[in-house]
Amino acid sequence: MKTLNKFKLIICSLLLVTFFNCNNSESSNGSLEQPTISVRLVDEPGDFEAVNVEVVDVMIKMDNDSDDDNGWISLEAQNETVNLLDFTGGLSKVLVDKFPIPAGTLTQMRLVLGDGNTIVIKNDANEDETFDLKTPSAQQSGLKLKVDALIEEGFTYDFVLDFNVDKSIVFAGNSSNIILKPVLRVTAEVSSGIIEGSVSPSDVAVLASVDTGDEVISAETDENGNFALWGVPAGTYDVVLTPDSESKYKETIVSGVVVVNGEITVIDPAIELALKIGTIKGKVLNEGLAATASITVDGAVVTVNTGDMGVFILNDVPVGTYTVTISAEGFTSQEIEAIVVEDTETVLADVTLIAI
Repeated sequence: MKTLNKFKLIICSLLLVTFFNCNNSESSNGSLEQPTISVRLVDEPGDFEAVNVEVVDVMIKMDNDSDDDNGWISLEAQNETVNLLDFTGGLSKVLVDKFPIPAGTLTQMRLVLGDGNTIVIKNDANEDETFDLKTPSAQQSGLKLKVDALIEEGFTYDFVLDFNVDKSIVFAGNSSNIILKPVLRVTAEVSSGIIEGSVSPSDVAVLASVDTGDEVISAETDENGNFALWGVPAGTYDVVLTPDSESKYKETIVSGVVVVNGEITVIDPAIELALKIGTIKGKVLNEGLAATASITVDGAVVTVNTGDMGVFILNDVPVGTYTVTISAEGFTSQEIEAIVVEDTETVLADVTLIAI
């Protein structure tokens, strides 16, 4: 009897062990997956032909906000040299793609650069010239960026590293050295949004920007007139489009653009750039004569009559070069050629018409 009872006890124990093992196995199979992280690189504009930087790695710290060099985790980014100016107009460079990381708080991130960095600048002969970018050793170890993002199991997290080229290039005076001191910001797409759009005409170089109150986020248009503003906090903004100062277009503002965290706001259709306009003003000295001043704008004739004092004003004239024709019935018309209109008032010399 005792032997039988011992046998029953052993069988029950085996059943219990099997039961708990099955439960643990099912629990393990049903657990959430390890979180992953993706990191992309974008560029805020700089007035250079190329800025080539050697990317060595992207690293993070989890649950560790210390300033020392301990606790950094490599995300195993590909070691390669990239031209930062290639990543404007909505383009980005994937540095890390769905790399598994621990759950917890991602406290810091850094972009680690090598010393194979160069910059291409137009010289006085308007030719491309390449210079080495000196990178201080402290910068090569990577600029530490505060993140403080909660990382949970089962999620993929997308971060954007925004490299401000213009602020990162330092011309070192008498030494003739050009120094790379990276200025970066990091944003999580889930806690910010993106504004995308395009301008017309597309062949005009334009700087698009928004002022968030804390900073100005900007991007240049690409060869197709497209732009993308990354890492914009949720809110309603004015998008300011500033054309090249040498163009015939002026600053254009798109108001009330709503940004939602984790979403892309597309401004559609393409934004028509506003022309710079000026005024042509003149005076006909013939007393009491009703005269007409006219110009041709894009194939259309624009006219205005003189007032009581013989003064005429042609308003809203797009910048450019025009021929102004002054005419009146019974008088010989007079043409004033090569009148250059800027976005100001152009005043002509007084005119006296001669009777036929």
